[in-house]
Amino acid sequence: MFDRLREDIRSVFDRDPAARNTLEVLTTYPGLHAVILHRWAHALWRNRLLWLARALSVFARWWTGIEIHPGARIGRRFFIDHGMGVVIGETAEIGDDCTLYHGVTLGGTSWQKGKRHPTLANNVVIGAGAKVLGPITLGDGARIGSNAVVLKDIPAGATAVGIPAHVVRREQYDERRRNQASKLGFDAYGVTRDAPDPVAHAIECLLDHTHLVDEKMAQLCAAVRQLGGDIDASRLPGITGCELDSARPDAVELKRDQTENT
Repeated sequence: MFDRLREDIRSVFDRDPAARNTLEVLTTYPGLHAVILHRWAHALWRNRLLWLARALSVFARWWTGIEIHPGARIGRRFFIDHGMGVVIGETAEIGDDCTLYHGVTLGGTSWQKGKRHPTLANNVVIGAGAKVLGPITLGDGARIGSNAVVLKDIPAGATAVGIPAHVVRREQYDERRRNQASKLGFDAYGVTRDAPDPVAHAIECLLDHTHLVDEKMAQLCAAVRQLGGDIDASRLPGITGCELDSARPDAVELKRDQTENT
């Protein structure tokens, strides 16, 4: 029991730079209090002392603002940062070294008995306000961005954001990547500073497509002129006032040349 407690305290220091000393962590971290009380409640639940288990979990919710059903199965070094509003359902399963932030829900989408809550593999991080719903699985090292709503399985090493959540980055999750991540530091709130923006990427793709269409139109106009056709030389409206540029480095010059040729 004390080995588990030492691991839980160590996990706070590893993932929260605000933690200063062991006494502070033991006395002022509601996430740690909730995990400790859940381990006791889960032991009661497994021994069929169901009412006592539920009563202890209700006390934990009152004390910490974190609601964990005593039937939920939680692995080692589980860390809840800030914690207020976290809800973990009865059939949820959480692996080792997972991290949840405030407002996270591991909930169900059915009133049927049986497995109805998510399963988290190891090293999963779920950002503040995210909702993971249904009997789905988040693979090893998965990252869920803040306020995402996850309704489908997320593969190992993937980062998912949005409503409904979609994968914006997928990496091979192996021992080498885990070691590298430990050197770089903990990815708070489920995303990194260089996480891709899917909206900006979509706009860049549209701009690239527009430039290619302009290029083809310029070639078509030149061919029509060679055949003696008449081409309207009025200038088309451009996108010079737009702050977004194409992903292609030569896109601006290409656009200018095409406009002059037409």
